[in-house]
Amino acid sequence: MKWWQSSHYVAQKRMVDGLHSTGHDLERKFWPAMALFAILGVVVWFTVGDGTFAFRDRQIEIRWIPLFIIGTFVFRTVMAREADKIRRRSQDEANRL
Repeated sequence: MKWWQSSHYVAQKRMVDGLHSTGHDLERKFWPAMALFAILGVVVWFTVGDGTFAFRDRQIEIRWIPLFIIGTFVFRTVMAREADKIRRRSQDEANRL
């Protein structure tokens, strides 16, 4: 392997490793993410019109659709945080043994 191929591999590995936040980085990013989701929800609530559509014989406001989508992102973020906590806890217990 040539030296430039090796350095390219190291740079790619460093870039990919930086994409996955764990531990303290994830905790640090969690609350700002929740605040941005809340701000986005408020913006959606006040900007989307009052239109409705029928779903299973019920009239549902259109503004609930983007709020539902934002809610799924909030749920995914909370679940990722909890999964990381569980992973770290099990790693800490394994390191103690």
